[in-house]
Amino acid sequence: MAKKQEAEKELAAKKAELQDTEDTLVKEKEDIESEADSKFMDEIKSTTWSTPDDDFDWDKDEKGFGNYSDEERAKLEDLYAGTFNSVNKGEIVQGTVVSINNKDVVLNIGFKSDGLVSLSEFRDTPDLKVGDVVDVFVESQEDANGQLVLSRKRAKTQKSWEEINEALENDTIIDGFVKSRTKGGLIVDIKGVEAFLPGSQIDIKPIRDYDIYVGKTMEFKVVKINHEFKNVVVSHKVLIEDDLENQKTEIVSKLEKGQVLEGTVKNITDFGVFIDLGGVDGLLHITDISWGRIEHPKEVLQLDQTVNVVVLDFDDEKKRIALGLKQLTEHPWESLDAALEVGSKVKGKIVTVADYGAFLEITPGVEGLIHVSEMSWSQNLRSPSEFLKVGDEIEAQILTLDRDERKMSLGIKQLTPDPWKNIAERYPIGSKQKAVVKNMTNFGVFVELEEGIDGLVHISDLSWSKKINHPNEFTKVGEELEVVVLELDEENRKLSLGHKQLEENPWDTFETIFTLDSIHQGTVIKVGEKGNIVSLPYGVEGFCPAKHSVKEDGSVLKLDETADFKIIEFNKDNKRVVISHSRIWEDQRAEARMEEFNNRKKEARAATSAVRKVKDSVEKSTLGDLDVLAQLKEQLEDEESAKKAKK
Repeated sequence: MAKKQEAEKELAAKKAELQDTEDTLVKEKEDIESEADSKFMDEIKSTTWSTPDDDFDWDKDEKGFGNYSDEERAKLEDLYAGTFNSVNKGEIVQGTVVSINNKDVVLNIGFKSDGLVSLSEFRDTPDLKVGDVVDVFVESQEDANGQLVLSRKRAKTQKSWEEINEALENDTIIDGFVKSRTKGGLIVDIKGVEAFLPGSQIDIKPIRDYDIYVGKTMEFKVVKINHEFKNVVVSHKVLIEDDLENQKTEIVSKLEKGQVLEGTVKNITDFGVFIDLGGVDGLLHITDISWGRIEHPKEVLQLDQTVNVVVLDFDDEKKRIALGLKQLTEHPWESLDAALEVGSKVKGKIVTVADYGAFLEITPGVEGLIHVSEMSWSQNLRSPSEFLKVGDEIEAQILTLDRDERKMSLGIKQLTPDPWKNIAERYPIGSKQKAVVKNMTNFGVFVELEEGIDGLVHISDLSWSKKINHPNEFTKVGEELEVVVLELDEENRKLSLGHKQLEENPWDTFETIFTLDSIHQGTVIKVGEKGNIVSLPYGVEGFCPAKHSVKEDGSVLKLDETADFKIIEFNKDNKRVVISHSRIWEDQRAEARMEEFNNRKKEARAATSAVRKVKDSVEKSTLGDLDVLAQLKEQLEDEESAKKAKK
């Protein structure tokens, strides 16, 4: 703050001095003009005016000179022009400051007229004074008012562009002033030309606050120029990298495994931390930060923190260095309580949960695995996440302990009595029990009789009469279900249960009801491609094949339609009942055809009998006639024989 005030005072003093100088020059100019005016008036008064003659040559001056010839004028103009510098539009020339006022700076560049440059173009030179020499750009030899037009800003810009291009071609260092911050980097003023400094090119380490560089003059290297859009990209990082490359080679050449170094946390990632060792970076992997498990390095380290690390490994060619932090302290297994042994109880916090189990951290760096099978006496525990979660503080029992291999297995269920002891006494075969549905699969239902005692009710043991495709058609998770103990395997901890066994097998009764060719009324409850499922009396379901679902009018049975069905197959062992609706009307048609056939047959028999009777009567009549004729014939023959005898 004090420096700023001193600078302001110094600037005010210089402005006052400049104003005094300007006032002095103005006063001197007024004195000179006043003196000249007095002399001119004296000459007028002392001059004797005469009336000119008629032949007075008005083109001659008082010394008798008249008009110049063209040749003489050309020579004089050449001599006059030789006293001035040759100035062309678009070139850069040097000009001398003649005067300075509140708005403009008057410059003499050796041309026939002086040029004006706005005072605002000299803001970077507050000490500008009369007599100073500066570079200016000739924009025009004369404007509409005949004034020489100059620009210092364009001169600076053009000269800066030349220097910037030379810096890129020759790979030289150039100075620049950081003007402001922008998105993704900084704006740098290089002698009037604005250049862009990307954030990634400021330093070799990530920069979190760009504002600290604003207002500083720094060294840069030009890395890219776009001449079409007049864009310049510079880098300060390459200067540091060039210096660090030599330092890296020197540092790596002195590294040794096991060497302890001091470094600064440069960057933190999910997988580890980059440590600046004074010119070269080393990687501290997350697994080498702490003997205990950590989810992210930020739990232990912070940016810009100074830490001691040990060199674990390094690569001379690739200049890669592997560092360790936890190796500076003794392994927790070495200080593990010697009194701990198999069977001991320990307390800790769950740090990891996997598909096969969970890890319990007893002390940082000492963990034990609780396998999923050791979490509960229940056989129905499918995933550790159903029982434990990260952060849970629990107690467990040591099952195995290997201090040399630094491995430990733990169990939770061992802290409670084994429910499978004396299981046969509590759940004898044939006993009826109540259970809770815990889980369902395609093949059956898992139920829990008590904590740690699970059993399976196979899908075939759920119902005597209903055909169940999936257990969820019969029950739901969480519902209470009565069961009967069917089988018990204490050694393998398996329990087979049944639900339908609570009742007698109704199929023995169904066998007497649903006899072959018996007709029963049913309702279609499910329609399929191969056939329909029909609900019959007493809760029995029958299968009606598609070809047997055709009605007498040619249409097929629909869902929820009620009709009569004939039993065409009954299998008690497989609980299979096959029925037919078509068979009923087909049989009726067959019976009708048979009855018609029998009637026709009877009619035919009656007709045949009648014919026979007629035939018999006809035959008898015919034979009687034959006897009379025979007698008549004999009589005629006798008479003829008698006549012959007479003759």
